[in-house]
Amino acid sequence: MFEARLVQGNLLKKVLESLKDLLTEASWDCADTGIQLQAMDNSHVSLVSVQLRADGFDKFRCDRQLSMGMNLTSMSKILRCAANDDIITIKAQDQADNVTFVFESPNQEKVADYEMKLMNLDQEHLGIPETDYAAVIKLPAAEFQRIIKDLSQFGESVVISCTKEGVKFSAAGDIGVGNIKLAQTASVDKEEEAVTIEMQEPVTLTFACRYLNMFTKATCLAPQVTLSMSPEVPLVVEYKIGDMGHVRYYLAPKIEDEDN
Repeated sequence: MFEARLVQGNLLKKVLESLKDLLTEASWDCADTGIQLQAMDNSHVSLVSVQLRADGFDKFRCDRQLSMGMNLTSMSKILRCAANDDIITIKAQDQADNVTFVFESPNQEKVADYEMKLMNLDQEHLGIPETDYAAVIKLPAAEFQRIIKDLSQFGESVVISCTKEGVKFSAAGDIGVGNIKLAQTASVDKEEEAVTIEMQEPVTLTFACRYLNMFTKATCLAPQVTLSMSPEVPLVVEYKIGDMGHVRYYLAPKIEDEDN
């Protein structure tokens, strides 16, 4: 038997918002420690990794490991039926071929349940190596979303370069060039408004705007985003999910053409 109950049900809705542009289907792997999802996006360019720890749920029971293959478009349609303040419970039997979502209003006056068919997905787990990154940048999530959106109008790629002075985002295209620089913040009243940089060495890498834009769909999850960069390894864009876990996106840098 698997059962996970989340009083803050809208967290789950937000997690799905942050995935549905990149993934159409994926397996949720449930164990007694929590729920994990790991999948390449539809075009096999980026990797998404989600972790929801058991202790972040209000009730969590998983008697044996269970992999639930779901169509995320369908799951997102079902979650849209839940109000933002609904309590969401996900239930499945051990060998089940369907999963049930139960939405309860806070006053318990309305209870809705939706059953969804599970899929058999053949998804291999990709080992993500632990990496010490050359630069780790933390900045307000809304700021990052705005920067990527603004620079997408200039070109298909954005160059992120990090030095001890700060971090610079730039894009160039037919209409011209855009540069946005963020300095480390000296002092802020609110921690989530800070820009902090931990750097071992300066690093400059180029990424596809299209994917970064999709990653920023997770802005609704967290006030801050963390970018971890090293030469020749994928960028990691991480958003925390409340106190219970994270969504991480991995995107390989673009290799610049010789003639540029």
